[in-house]
Amino acid sequence: MNEKALRVLEYNKIIGRLAEFAGSGQAKERCRALLPGSRLADIRAALRETSDAAVRLSKKGYLSFQGIGDIRGSLKRLEIGGILSTGELLEIANLLEICERIKSYGCRDIPEEQKDSLDDRFADLRLLAEFTAEIRHCIPSEEEISDNASPGLRQVRRAIRHVNDKIHTKLASMVSGSARAYLQDAVVTMRNGRFCIPVKAAHKTQIPGMIHDQSSSGSTLFVEPTAVMKLNNELRELEIQEEKEIQKILASLSAMAAENLSALSADVRILTELDFIFAKAKLSISYDGAEPLFNENGWIDIRKGRHPLLDKRKAVPIDIRLGREYRLLIITGPNTGGKTVSLKTVGLFTLMGQAGLHIPALPDSELSVFEEVFADIGDEQSIEQSLSTFSSHMTNVSEILKRANEKSLALFDELGAGTDPVEGAALATAILANLRQRGICTMATTHYSELKVYALATPGVENGCCEFDVETLRPTYRLLIGIPGRSNAFAISEKLGIPSEIIEDAKGRMAEEKEGFSDLLSGLEQSRLMLEKERKEAEARNAKAAALEAELERKTRKLEEEREQLLREAGEKAGKALRDAPDCAKGPEELTLGELKIGMPVKIRSMNLKGTVSTLPNAKGDLYVQIGAFRSRVNWKELERSDEEEAHTLAKNRTGAGKIRMSKSMNVSAEINLTGKNADDALAELDKYLDDAVIAHVPQIWIVHGKGTGALRKAVHHYLRRQKNVDSYRLGELAEGGEGVTIVRLKKSS
Repeated sequence: MNEKALRVLEYNKIIGRLAEFAGSGQAKERCRALLPGSRLADIRAALRETSDAAVRLSKKGYLSFQGIGDIRGSLKRLEIGGILSTGELLEIANLLEICERIKSYGCRDIPEEQKDSLDDRFADLRLLAEFTAEIRHCIPSEEEISDNASPGLRQVRRAIRHVNDKIHTKLASMVSGSARAYLQDAVVTMRNGRFCIPVKAAHKTQIPGMIHDQSSSGSTLFVEPTAVMKLNNELRELEIQEEKEIQKILASLSAMAAENLSALSADVRILTELDFIFAKAKLSISYDGAEPLFNENGWIDIRKGRHPLLDKRKAVPIDIRLGREYRLLIITGPNTGGKTVSLKTVGLFTLMGQAGLHIPALPDSELSVFEEVFADIGDEQSIEQSLSTFSSHMTNVSEILKRANEKSLALFDELGAGTDPVEGAALATAILANLRQRGICTMATTHYSELKVYALATPGVENGCCEFDVETLRPTYRLLIGIPGRSNAFAISEKLGIPSEIIEDAKGRMAEEKEGFSDLLSGLEQSRLMLEKERKEAEARNAKAAALEAELERKTRKLEEEREQLLREAGEKAGKALRDAPDCAKGPEELTLGELKIGMPVKIRSMNLKGTVSTLPNAKGDLYVQIGAFRSRVNWKELERSDEEEAHTLAKNRTGAGKIRMSKSMNVSAEINLTGKNADDALAELDKYLDDAVIAHVPQIWIVHGKGTGALRKAVHHYLRRQKNVDSYRLGELAEGGEGVTIVRLKKSS
């Protein structure tokens, strides 16, 4: 893309904002270097990465890449066998610890087909935990190497402490003994790495030793007494040994780093890529962005687009179409009405989308891949070249005409302005006609009525305008395609107090054809307003109808619930009447507890009903007996034998519907799998299944809906909240299927 288009369309401001969301210096560099691409596959891949990162942020929360140091220089030193400093090794340890945090955020144990474009990057991060632990063990801080870093270092430091103690003991005895009278202060100090005492210059001969320094006044000499010279020499040798041990430790750690050079390099690359991708996602979230669709046909369809540099709470969304029915769009309307913003929005969205960035518009808005975007926008006259505004614009236009082709997008703001109106209009029309003939996708703003006429009369060219409210004298910033704009000069002037006779005189001075054209525009505007009114009225009617439909559904549901309640109460009363009836005479046959088995034909004496054993008795001797389509809980002592022919009499006599119902109630599963279904189909299947489970007295059911986007889970939970037979429900534990399963406990029924 040419640098001029990037500048005038303010792409660089977007990139500046993008860099602010990156955490590391490397990713900020990557953001600032981002340019629009022109390969469709690369653009779609970059957009998919941005979308996947945005989904992860919405589901798992914020991900920070702060604290990642730039270790690229350290890695280059390792390549040539260099030894790293404590600070460099700590930077590597810090990076590896950040890798662990990032990997923990991103890795997911999911099937291959459910992975997104970022899973492999998270999985490829190498943690090198043992190496990190070794660095932390040896180097507590940038200024310190641990005594435990090596046996040699621990030994030499023990010796240093021992010699230090001996030196301090000797010097302490001197400064507190007979030498005190010759000292400036009773202290032990250090000069040139040697322990000294401050001797008065007048008594320097009283303390034999080597003078290492003196005070600025010359009254104090810092003397290393002869008594500690040997110990100081020994201490210096030990310090040299200590430095050698430290270098061995750093060399060892550097060698470990060099062994893992490829892993460290990969981690730096992956972290930078992830930081960059998540910066794009955070930018998208900041302006409510969405992934645009892309084509290579020159088709643009922006729905409810907002310029990303405008306040999203105040910006008026616009719809822009270009490239399908027409490849040239001419926008007219008053100044400050939003024409230039509309122009910039199309250009900037194109650049952003081709750079893999989301655009602040509705999902599925469509953009096209252009090899070049050309823009002549704003007053860019060159003082150095002494060019007028018109000359400056014509210079830009000339360059665009030379370089543009059918894979270009050309944007012109106030084409032909700055010169004689008649000549300017003719020139602008000729330029646009040339671009149309060459099949170049073009969008232009203008005040010239001649261009409005050209658009009305020419196939493949469309008018558009930015709406203006004459009553309030304010632009609405709404972009209307298919209608040419009016200057509204007469209406505005009259509203502002210009006498009506002057307005009429001005109208009379207009050429007849121009006046007729103005009347045509006025008629089109009135037609648009009428259609807009009718559309709003239709929307209101539809909304009212939807509300009535919802109310009818609510009332129907309430009546159904009341009906079921009445049926349930009637059933309970009938059961009670049967239970309260006198016992029938016992038959000759008797039944023992050990004989009971599932499917055995029995008779309930207290109810005088026959059925089959559905469950074995519990500890209290209670069990369920299947009686037709219903089950009844009784004690085994209430049962007696029944021959099989009698037990099945009810089953033979009941209707076909009853047979199906009983079959289902006896064979219903405790689990239903809804994965892969849309919400409507899934809820319809669940509703039918729940009825069968209730009839079969299943106490608890498992609903498998999968994780996915969570939409099906939400729909299932919303459905369960409204079911009177549901006692409670919860998501499964990890061993039960986690968030992909909902476990429902059903209310007990008699």
